[in-house]
Amino acid sequence: MKIVKTILFSLFGLVMINGGLSKLLHYMPPPKDLPEALTRDNAAFAEIAWLMPLLAFAELLAGVLILIPRTRALGALVIFPVMVGILLTHITVAPEGLLIALVLWAILLWMIIDNRHKYLPLINQ
Repeated sequence: MKIVKTILFSLFGLVMINGGLSKLLHYMPPPKDLPEALTRDNAAFAEIAWLMPLLAFAELLAGVLILIPRTRALGALVIFPVMVGILLTHITVAPEGLLIALVLWAILLWMIIDNRHKYLPLINQ
């Protein structure tokens, strides 16, 4: 089970690194058949000049932290708000990507549960 966990967590980290690099370097063009509402949302995000670089930095940082087992718990906390946005986007605007978002959420929740002993000191005072 440890091998499966390591592989899934590493793939999750690599997906986040890829997403962050794609936002910065624009090497993956968006699909041509995006829903109109999603295209409008993306255009609105692009109007805020600092938003996409911030998301890209958070995804890159979290991806690298998740790849390192010692810092995986911190990486999970860094990526959590980004994943909330991804899930809400796929629930409300682009449901065709919901399955992938749910799989990523399952891996993230497994990561958080697996590292819960590292979070307990933050809330036990």
